[in-house]
Amino acid sequence: MIKKLLIANRGEVVARITRTCREMGIKTVAVFSEADRDAAYLSTADEAVSIGPANPLLSYLNMDAIIGAAQTTNADAVHPGYGFLSERAIFAQAVSDAGLTWVGPSSTVMKRISSKCYCRHLADSADVPFIPGTMDPVNDPQEVVVFGRKHGYPLLLKLDKGGGGKGIERVDSEDQVEAIFQRACSIGNMAFGSSACYIEQLVHQPRHIEIQFVADDYGNCVLLGERECSIQRRHQKIIEEAPSVIVTDDERQMLFEYARRMVRKMEYHGAGTLEGLRSEDGNYYFMEVNARLQVEHGVSEMLTDTDIVKCQLEIASGQPLHFRQEDVRMRGHAIEARIYAEDPETFLPSPGKIVELQLPETGTNLRVDHALQANSSVPPYYDPLLAKVIARGQNRTEARNHLINALREFRIEGIKTTITANLKILGHPKFEQGDFTTAFLEESFG
Repeated sequence: MIKKLLIANRGEVVARITRTCREMGIKTVAVFSEADRDAAYLSTADEAVSIGPANPLLSYLNMDAIIGAAQTTNADAVHPGYGFLSERAIFAQAVSDAGLTWVGPSSTVMKRISSKCYCRHLADSADVPFIPGTMDPVNDPQEVVVFGRKHGYPLLLKLDKGGGGKGIERVDSEDQVEAIFQRACSIGNMAFGSSACYIEQLVHQPRHIEIQFVADDYGNCVLLGERECSIQRRHQKIIEEAPSVIVTDDERQMLFEYARRMVRKMEYHGAGTLEGLRSEDGNYYFMEVNARLQVEHGVSEMLTDTDIVKCQLEIASGQPLHFRQEDVRMRGHAIEARIYAEDPETFLPSPGKIVELQLPETGTNLRVDHALQANSSVPPYYDPLLAKVIARGQNRTEARNHLINALREFRIEGIKTTITANLKILGHPKFEQGDFTTAFLEESFG
């Protein structure tokens, strides 16, 4: 079993991972940049090590500094959290080359599935439906034009190695192709080191449905239900829930079978997520694999009483999963609202100092994952996620009401946050009825 874990990340996910480590008797090491030197979450770890200046390229994305911190503190494993280096196969390999245990799928698997086109071929071979489009990257704008003339517009141009909602461009007409193709390639080179793009046909009125799984080295693959993640802005999730109100029991079993096939084909070990879309006519399409702990993993944990981080650590330590599919029970309904340091109207970042903080009271049916403290600063250099509030109820109505009450009790003064935006969404009649798609925000609030 892992004895000492370095968490190569910042913010609330550090506090989340250290909580499980304490329960498992695993020592922890946090890392921090100069901007986070006084961050409250650092105290949740047994040790904290400086890895560089505020610029993430010189700290949280600095592989040598992070591995050096692990070696200096005698850590024997590295957990990447999410974001930053979490899906970089080269980092996973560097960790392994340094003689440390990587908490996640192997670097070989990560490198393969970082290509969405590879995953599309994989889905094809596993007889798993995927969004129609090109199987391989397109080489120039003219290929997009030819595809558009044959299949029609609008269509989506997507980065083969994109992620986090970046590099997804809608093309509505032929005269847009050249500019959008160049923009997508530029984003790909800057953000992901690859300009390769492929084409997907637009799925009309889709809902975003994803399957959480954990798979060990002994052939055990356990599915922890589906999550509905359709409430998004700029392709980034805001509110997630489980189970989805639109997925039937038969459809759930079908999605589970698709997931098992994909996991076997990938030879995947660890925790991961298969993301997909449900079209307005009820067809389900595989979209991509997230080879890491998801921001919204807590929704599945609340619903199934499962500690996904514990599963990750057991699998990385070479142990079999401590439960099987028949042991999983989905109890009631769970909904999560993400709180960002953003203007609730424009969703523009709002860094600054938190001058007053009041958290809702947590318990069996309410969880708040955060790294907040009064009189602390929210730096402008990183993702503006502040906290996640997760509520569970015997049914969706009860879970929603719990979440609304918790958000009303949550106060953060000194910076703008998306709490009021979350309340507007949760209070909207269409959300209350479960009648929404990924276009909900644009259609409901403009």
